[in-house]
Amino acid sequence: MTTATAVGVRVRGAGRSFDGKPVLRSVDLDIAPGEFVALLGASGSGKSTLLRAIGGLDNGFTGTLDVPKSKAIVFQEHRLIPWINVWRNVVLGNEGKDSKARAHAALAEVGLEDKANVWPATLSGGEAQRVALARALVRNPEVLLLDEPFGALDALTRIKAQALVSRLWEQHKPAVLLVTHDVEEALLLADRALVLRDGRIAEEFVVTVPRPRSVVDADFSALRRRLLIALGVNPDAPTGAEL
Repeated sequence: MTTATAVGVRVRGAGRSFDGKPVLRSVDLDIAPGEFVALLGASGSGKSTLLRAIGGLDNGFTGTLDVPKSKAIVFQEHRLIPWINVWRNVVLGNEGKDSKARAHAALAEVGLEDKANVWPATLSGGEAQRVALARALVRNPEVLLLDEPFGALDALTRIKAQALVSRLWEQHKPAVLLVTHDVEEALLLADRALVLRDGRIAEEFVVTVPRPRSVVDADFSALRRRLLIALGVNPDAPTGAEL
């Protein structure tokens, strides 16, 4: 059951099975208005399944999901429509008499106002994801759901995209749920990092490191180590930041 609320996201006893196999078991989750939460876990642990439920994309859940009607989702794939230009992609499904002005304003926020009239095929991967963010922002969502939105980007573009998301969140303050495999990304962006294991939220890490955060900060490194151990990853492994 999904209902509207004005107090962020509240999930109680959420469960989901596929072909008789439980993926999520009695998940409880709260995200306060304006809070940034990262969700981590092994591949197949149900992270994206939970995000899709909160986003209203899956009706096969048991339990209760109280979510504001005003929400937007950004996926790993930008999902732009190739035969309409960029600004029309931004307001797709959210048109009105001021659509073009709202699209230009959202594109300006992500640094792409000059790309408003081009075709999606002419954009780089990083630019396409910024358009996807603009498409989310133009809806003024109370809840922003990010499903590994930087996963397909190269390392440098990913860092820039993370900084952009941080800035946009500071400006608009939606409640955010970020699904990611990247421990450093979670700790750089989120107020809390949650570990999904065995179908439940098994551990919570409150990130008290002041913003803006640095991966070389001693407190950040200590928290990163604890989170990696919770995820079953050797923190001394050279590729430990990625699950």
